[in-house]
Amino acid sequence: MVDLYDPQDKVFLPDRFVKGECPKCHAKDQYGDNCEVCGSTYTPAELINPYSSVSGATPVKKENLHYFFQLNDFKDMLHDWIESDHLQPEITNKLKEWFQAGLKDWDISRDAPYFGFEIPDAPGKYFYVWLDAPIGYMASYQQYCDRTGDNFDKFWNKGEEEKYELYHFIGKDIAYFHMLFWPAMLHGANYRIPTAVYCHGFLTVDGQKMSKSRGTFIKARTYLNHLNPEYLRYYFAAKLGAGVNDIDLNLDDFLQRVNSDVVGKLVNIASRCAGFISKHFDGKLTATFPQEGIDLFKDATKLNENLMFYYESRQFSQAIVHIMNRADATNATIDNHEPWKKIKDESSHDDVHQTCSFGLNMYRLLIGYLKPVMPELAEKSEVFLNTEICWNDLASGEPLPEGHKINKFKPLITRIEKESIETMIEESKEEGLPQATDPINEEITFDDFAKLDFRVAQIVKAEHVEGAEKLLKLTLDLGVPTGSVQRTVFAGIKSAYSPEDIEGRLTVVVANLAPRKMRFGMSEGMVLAAGPGGKDIFLLQPDSGATPGMRVK
Repeated sequence: MVDLYDPQDKVFLPDRFVKGECPKCHAKDQYGDNCEVCGSTYTPAELINPYSSVSGATPVKKENLHYFFQLNDFKDMLHDWIESDHLQPEITNKLKEWFQAGLKDWDISRDAPYFGFEIPDAPGKYFYVWLDAPIGYMASYQQYCDRTGDNFDKFWNKGEEEKYELYHFIGKDIAYFHMLFWPAMLHGANYRIPTAVYCHGFLTVDGQKMSKSRGTFIKARTYLNHLNPEYLRYYFAAKLGAGVNDIDLNLDDFLQRVNSDVVGKLVNIASRCAGFISKHFDGKLTATFPQEGIDLFKDATKLNENLMFYYESRQFSQAIVHIMNRADATNATIDNHEPWKKIKDESSHDDVHQTCSFGLNMYRLLIGYLKPVMPELAEKSEVFLNTEICWNDLASGEPLPEGHKINKFKPLITRIEKESIETMIEESKEEGLPQATDPINEEITFDDFAKLDFRVAQIVKAEHVEGAEKLLKLTLDLGVPTGSVQRTVFAGIKSAYSPEDIEGRLTVVVANLAPRKMRFGMSEGMVLAAGPGGKDIFLLQPDSGATPGMRVK
């Protein structure tokens, strides 16, 4: 197979070590395996204007050995999989395009430098990350089974598909790997394929791609330092549908929607009714409601089946709309009865009792419907209402029994403060700034700098030093301008370079450094290199056109 080869660093370039223009949509700076813009897959050799992300050099094409997974052998199984409603319509249509174009054998090997698992009996060859990464789903579940005693086979072995369901949730940019390669791998290894695989779109923040410099690349830990995770769960649920559409975390809208819906509408029902019940009715509810409350409560209990459908079909935003519509209607009913006025008239206390009991029963229903989205708020509400909230109980149409006693109301969730969001953004910006792990030395004067004589030098010979773990012995030619001076330099670069890799290369040397006697001989200068050490040492190399002896200014 033809591969891209870095002529400067003398290595084959795995797909993640080369970038270029997508051959399908012409998006710039795409990796060598798939395009993050159009989702196409290709080989590194198909990139337009490729460049090495290791050295920046233009790669050349060179024959190389690779290992392949014969995807076309699974054509019939994959065709049935695509046609059997396991996938979203948008993804099905995309897979059909790939299928009709012909299923190519899948290159599952990559050359060092690469991460992951080395292929047995194939030194320097590694399994492609998308071969082994999905297996982590199985491994993580096996680890869970080892801890809990659950049965791994019931979810993953063939023959159990009718009893147990298995779902994958992924990003749309990796659909090809998870919906063609992964099912073929599972089938070939005699494991079941997923019940379904669902793709999500991308997440933007304030309408833009996440950015560290703008503070919109927000880590989960940074978010949790300042905000309740329930806020984010609600906001995402309010915007998520069953499709593959991108969603935007608009931080102003996030603040307004959570404060308005969760605090201002939903929890407001509990807070405004609880005080009357605790203070005037010994904390006990009545099962009798005002007539419009009876109608609304019955309507809300009938919503149970529809909401179950919305959740299971991943139409989360539809579920949220219906829940909040009932919250609005509940608040409107309470407003119509004006318990804050009627409580002043003892003859109207029954109406206040009924109205507020209706409100708290409606709150129980609605927070129960939101329990899959906001489990922590639901748990606190169960303590306040003094009852467990189970989904099946919500469909019974029965309110809490006459005389059921609630606990004293405590704030269940607080409003989002703009200052918390601003602080989170600033902290995210700081996290995005490079940290000074190697600060700049003290200032020197220009005269100090002028004393140093930097020269371009050619490494005419490089050799190991017997007994030295880190050193290579370099013979440097400083060129005609210096009178063809040659210098011997001992350089601590053995961990990063072998002698044959650097002979003939140009580098930069401090030519007027006083000789230093070492155990292995006299070192007559110092070559310049960057990096922290170990394998991460990089010899400085002048641009093309420079010749030995030239002064570096």
